[in-house]
Amino acid sequence: MRRREFVLAVACSFAAAASVRSQQNLPVIGFLVAGTQASHGAWVTAFAQRLSELGWTEGRNVNIEYRWAAGNTSKMATLAAEFVQQKVDVIVTSAYGAVAAKQATSTIPIVFAAYADPVAGNLVQSLARPGGNVTGLTVQPGDLNSKRLELLRDIIPTARRVTALINTNNLSASEEVIGIRTAAASLHIEVEVLEIRTADEIELALAGIKGRTDALYVFSEPLTNANRYQIIKLANAARIPTIFGFREFVDAGGLVSYGPSFIDLFRRAAEFTDKILHGTKPADIPVQQPVKFDLIVSLKTAKALGLRIPEMVLARADEVIE
Repeated sequence: MRRREFVLAVACSFAAAASVRSQQNLPVIGFLVAGTQASHGAWVTAFAQRLSELGWTEGRNVNIEYRWAAGNTSKMATLAAEFVQQKVDVIVTSAYGAVAAKQATSTIPIVFAAYADPVAGNLVQSLARPGGNVTGLTVQPGDLNSKRLELLRDIIPTARRVTALINTNNLSASEEVIGIRTAAASLHIEVEVLEIRTADEIELALAGIKGRTDALYVFSEPLTNANRYQIIKLANAARIPTIFGFREFVDAGGLVSYGPSFIDLFRRAAEFTDKILHGTKPADIPVQQPVKFDLIVSLKTAKALGLRIPEMVLARADEVIE
C-alpha cells in the first residue's frame, strides 16, 4: 500500500469509529485539523503514533475526535464550537485553528502543533509563560524567508524576480509579506505578491505567470497546502521553479522546500497533550520552537524544468527526490 493510501486509511478509520468511542467514559481529544486528510493526514498520523508511544491507546484509555476544516477559516470556528459543546478534555490544532479554539473557550486546554507567532497572535502572554489555556509549538516563519530566497538564488543565480503567492486570510500573511520583501531587498530581488483568499482564486492568480517571474514562492499554510497539487500543476506547466515551507509540497511535485519538520512538530504536540492529560496546566507548559528543519529537493522536477541543482545545494539537502 502506498504511503498516501495508508495515511488516508488510518485517518478514515479514526473518523469512522468516532461516534462509538464518544459514548465511552474516556478522556476525549478534539483534533481540529486545519487542512484535509490528504494535506494533513501524515501529520495527524504522526501525532497519533507518538501519543500511542506515550501509553495512550485509542479506544482503551483515550478517544480522539477528528474534524477537518480543509483550509476554511470560517469552518474552523464552527468545528471548534462543536468541541466546546461536546466538552472535550483538550483541543489539538494548528494555524488558525488555534485562534478559533481560543475564541471558543477560555477553559478547555488547547495545544497548537504549529503557529507562526503566538504572542503577536494573542494566544499566549509569552513563550516561557503562556499564562492561559493555550500552549504549543511556534514555527517562526519570519526567520526563514531569507534562507528560502537564498536557496532560490543558489539554484537560479540569475533570478531577479520572484512571485509570492499569499493567502491574505491567514493571520500571519502580513508578517510573511514583510519578511519576504525584506529578504528580497537584501538580495536585490524584485517581489510581486499575488493575493488569494479562497481556493477558487488560485487559478486566476497564477494565470499569465509565465514570462513575468523567475520563481514562485508559496506561503505554505492550510489553504495552499490543501490545494498544493493545483498550485504545483499550474507552476510546472508554466515552467516556473517553486519553493515552499514544508516537504509535502515537494512530494506533490514542487521543486524545493525548506522549513520546520511538521512531522516532528505534530509528534511533539502529542507530548504536550500527554502532559495535559496527566494534569499539567497549559499555562505551565512553555511554548517550544522547532528543533528539526528539512531541506527537500526534487531532482525529478528540476529535470522537467530544465534546471541543474548545484552540488552545494544537494550536499545540504536532507532528502533528494529522484
